Amino acid sequence: MVSGGGVGGEGVGEPEVSAAVAAAAVAVEEAVAPVPARELVVGYALTSKKAKSFLQPKLRGLARKKGILFVAIDQKRPLSDQGPFDIVLHKLTGREWQKLLEDYREAHPEVTVLDPPCAIEHLLNRQSMLQEVSELDLSDCHGRVGVPKQLFVNTDPSSIPAAVMRAGLSLPLVAKPLVAKSHELSLAYDPISLTKLEPPLVLQEFVNHGGVLFKVYIVGDAIRVVRRFSLPNVDEGDLSNNAGVFRFPRVSCASASADDADLDPHVAELPPRPLLEILARELRRRLGLRLFNIDMIREHGTRDRFYVIDMNYFPGYGKMPGYEHVFTDFLLGLVKKEYRRRPSYSSCEG
Repeated sequence: MVSGGGVGGEGVGEPEVSAAVAAAAVAVEEAVAPVPARELVVGYALTSKKAKSFLQPKLRGLARKKGILFVAIDQKRPLSDQGPFDIVLHKLTGREWQKLLEDYREAHPEVTVLDPPCAIEHLLNRQSMLQEVSELDLSDCHGRVGVPKQLFVNTDPSSIPAAVMRAGLSLPLVAKPLVAKSHELSLAYDPISLTKLEPPLVLQEFVNHGGVLFKVYIVGDAIRVVRRFSLPNVDEGDLSNNAGVFRFPRVSCASASADDADLDPHVAELPPRPLLEILARELRRRLGLRLFNIDMIREHGTRDRFYVIDMNYFPGYGKMPGYEHVFTDFLLGLVKKEYRRRPSYSSCEG
């Protein structure tokens, strides 16, 4: 009886014990379960053309899977009335926008702005664009990096030949608009053709480079390099037989990819990775930028002599292979462990 009663007692009390165990298990699960991550909100202020090329479906789709939401910023409304944002991504210029953004940064220091307008300005002027590169000493870093000799011209075109002679520049010369909003460039073969140029502009000595340039994309710490066809080499015969100004609307566009071309291995060889990493790190630090690209060439006939000929803020990342993975990883890394929980957006994508 005692034995039976003991068994009967356990049988009666079993539901209560099971319920207590289950409740305890739920409590433990709730305590250790990760808090669902909220959406990372990236407000963007881009021209319609830039937004279309950058915010491609493959980027939006991957971003959505990773919990990143892109929201268009209404430039006609105060930034503080929009959002809240974790990151502001922009490529706009002008004093009005710069003031709007600076005021927002001051009021919301917790928001990451890519990138500070004052830092971007440095790359919009070709007179100052390559200054930081020229001051680097990378002679012992798996190669040498410099900039071609160049001259800023903002004078009467008829005086350009004399100014070029005084500066010691050698023909042919590449002429580029002073403001880096245009990708157009011209090649001037003789002194007379220099008088046909339209200042303000920057004249840059042409360096033979086998007709290939290296476009180095930088996204935070990430570096990706692609080859692009460029202007062909110029020899003495070209200088004797060509006169005038040759205009090139756009060099090194995505359609001019040289990655799959049958190239001379000495021309096609990419710059050494350690050199690119040091160059990118130094320029990020000096410029205060995280989104830019570098156009590099290798002097023809050399293996380790490189020149930076141009730089761009927030370049055409949509042309960079696998950019959607690189960029979403970059955005998530920026805000890791930094942000408080905020109200979630639902379907507000711009």
